[in-house]
Amino acid sequence: MSNDNHNSGDHPPDGASGRLLHMVDFDHGNPARILAELRQYWQGLRQGRAIPLRADVEPQGIRRALDYAFILERVAPGAARFRLAGRHLIDLMGMEVRGMPLCSFLNPPSRGRLSDVLETVFRGPQLALLMLEAKAEYGRPAMRGRMLLMPLRSDLGDVTRALGCLIAEGELGTAPRRFDLAEDQVIPIFEGAEVIAPSPSARNFAESAAEWQAKPPRKDPAAAAAGAAGRPAAPLPPETPEERRARFRIIARSD
Repeated sequence: MSNDNHNSGDHPPDGASGRLLHMVDFDHGNPARILAELRQYWQGLRQGRAIPLRADVEPQGIRRALDYAFILERVAPGAARFRLAGRHLIDLMGMEVRGMPLCSFLNPPSRGRLSDVLETVFRGPQLALLMLEAKAEYGRPAMRGRMLLMPLRSDLGDVTRALGCLIAEGELGTAPRRFDLAEDQVIPIFEGAEVIAPSPSARNFAESAAEWQAKPPRKDPAAAAAGAAGRPAAPLPPETPEERRARFRIIARSD
């Protein structure tokens, strides 16, 4: 019995390298499989919640997709920047992409549509799948790519983060490589739920809401009079505590 074990399991057969192979290391560049696994990982993080937390995302859980994955931070309506990004994105851009806007991977004509799609991911919230194309140029062969965007909650509980994945197929050529947005699809978080169609109105609504919260500028009567007389107005000095108190009045209550 000991001889059988020795021959069958303890040592590799003649001619074998003896290296232990893991099935997870194979099929590393299959875009459809990587996107599906990353989406399944995001679904698993929910644990009964609509949107998982950014803090729940761990590199060990997305080992196969790690080179293609990224984390986004929403910085304005329809705009987000990279907080983290995998090696594949760095190779495509030819530089470190952390801190760069997501739109830097798209050509200018496609950035408006990307902004519309991105805003629905945060506002829906919902998922988005983008099909990308890069036309052949001198030193840059044609490429095709896929991008997946999935919303995340920040530590404050607001949906201002996103877990994403970008996989490009084809010869890299000369970096940076930028793409055209050929097709996009929004996906509801819950099956059968209504989705928000990407449109400029989504961004405009968010921008208007931000403007409503902005405080109107303080007017200076002297500056207005100077402007009417055609003289340049002097800069408005900062409001003093006495001026702020003067704008309040006490209302006596009579019982």
